[in-house]
Amino acid sequence: MDKYAVGDIVKLKKQHPCGSNEWEILRVGADFRLKCMGCGHQVMISRKIVEKNDRGLTKKQTQDIVG
Repeated sequence: MDKYAVGDIVKLKKQHPCGSNEWEILRVGADFRLKCMGCGHQVMISRKIVEKNDRGLTKKQTQDIVG
């Protein structure tokens, strides 16, 4: 099973120029599409770089539907 999923927040080693180091995962595959949680800038980064610079992962909250 893959460690990363769309909607998760990953904390990377280096800061974005806006000062934030937390990124929301928008796309998972050989490359990741990440959105900066500080300014909203989106970037494409290879999986290898994300895995190397990962300093923490926050899973997205799932809502349980009771019916």
